[in-house]
Amino acid sequence: MLYRNGNKAARERQLAVIAGAMIATLAIGLASSRTPVLANDVAPRSTLDEAFAPFDMTGPDAAPALPDSPDERGDLREIGGGMASYYGAGFAGRPTASGEPFDPSGLSAAHRTLPFGTRIKVTNPHNGRSVVVRINDRGPFHHGRVIDLSQEAARQIGLIWQGSGVVRLATLGS
Repeated sequence: MLYRNGNKAARERQLAVIAGAMIATLAIGLASSRTPVLANDVAPRSTLDEAFAPFDMTGPDAAPALPDSPDERGDLREIGGGMASYYGAGFAGRPTASGEPFDPSGLSAAHRTLPFGTRIKVTNPHNGRSVVVRINDRGPFHHGRVIDLSQEAARQIGLIWQGSGVVRLATLGS
């Protein structure tokens, strides 16, 4: 409630706090915006795009996609997604639920219900990177998480610094 009468200094402090909160909310909204707002709706090329332009492999000289990639064979089956986390060196050598020792440098994962040996394509939608892991453990046991990745798998899709992140999951056929 805003002070109406009496303490002018308290009212000014309260107005300053409200203004600061509004500015912070606006700044957070602008910082989290993924696309720049431009008058003519044309996105400028970033300096990274310009730096890597000589290596662009989307033109006529680009190598064709491998004909036996899982996406083209049609044996990917989307199974949803959610929050993923990873576990690493602290668990190295400990037996997983499947009985094999945990290797943080391997490409494995823990899932609550998928059968051991199931191969899962895990995609980070924020950067488009994906990795194929094999289910060899049970978990995660943290509320709201759908999969625990090995440290190497998390590194390959860019989840190391965040510790966790949203992913999409798809099973791969044999």
